[in-house]
Amino acid sequence: MDILVSGIQLGAIYTILSIGFSLILGSARIIFLTYAAFYMLVGYFWYIVNVMLEINLVLSASLAVVMTIALGIGAYKLCVERIRRHETTVMLITLVLAFFFEECVLLGFGSQHRNVPPFIDGYVEFLGVKVLNQYSLTLAVSLILIFLIWLFLWKTKLGIAVRATSQGREVVNLMGINEKRISMITVGVGIALAAIAGVMVAPIYLLEPTMWTEPFIMILAIVILGGLGSIKGSIIGAYILAYAQVALVYLVPMGTFIRSSVALAAMIVVLLIRPEGMFGVLFEEERL
Repeated sequence: MDILVSGIQLGAIYTILSIGFSLILGSARIIFLTYAAFYMLVGYFWYIVNVMLEINLVLSASLAVVMTIALGIGAYKLCVERIRRHETTVMLITLVLAFFFEECVLLGFGSQHRNVPPFIDGYVEFLGVKVLNQYSLTLAVSLILIFLIWLFLWKTKLGIAVRATSQGREVVNLMGINEKRISMITVGVGIALAAIAGVMVAPIYLLEPTMWTEPFIMILAIVILGGLGSIKGSIIGAYILAYAQVALVYLVPMGTFIRSSVALAAMIVVLLIRPEGMFGVLFEEERL
């Protein structure tokens, strides 16, 4: 029961993170390695606004998300947009940006752990397992976001444009769609998902400058397992690796210290056996 419930909780967090990364990868065609750093930055923005400036909890969380999105879009416009067709260069620059943000947080706050209050205190018992109300909220937010992303991609004109861009940048330009604008919007939506995930888990985990590194490994493993750019694959891959990680922690005495190895092993195996992943595509028109 512990494994069942904990896997659902962890999978909800990984789902929010991996959907945003897959959305950026599938539509903007960018391997945005700074992505997980925004998961860390939103927690510190929230700490500044809520704890240091003493602004209302919900309002401060909303401001932190907006600040993170603005910073992410600014970083994209300044450092990535002009060179985004050079994939290797983009990967290097975005990885350097992630470490740059980490160093900025380290200089500003030091290595001491910080914390912010939860949206909901207390816990409930489910199948004999104590579940924090904050975890329950995270699961609910995850399900709502999945539904909203589905509505966005399949039921709105902008979402259709995002899907069209994922299938062919040159074609959408000929059809009068501003491909650069669509890519920027996609990056903004992806960063918003990372920021929301960060806000959901910030009250659960202590804030510290390197907290983005483990989710970074997990996100890469999930999108490789599920299929590069596949949202459906990201959701399924998130829960597969979440349960694998939780089972390792509960069943193996040293599992806590080697849990990231599960993700790395999964990446290696999938890349060797099925590089396109479970729901990956061989043709560009099949993306998203």
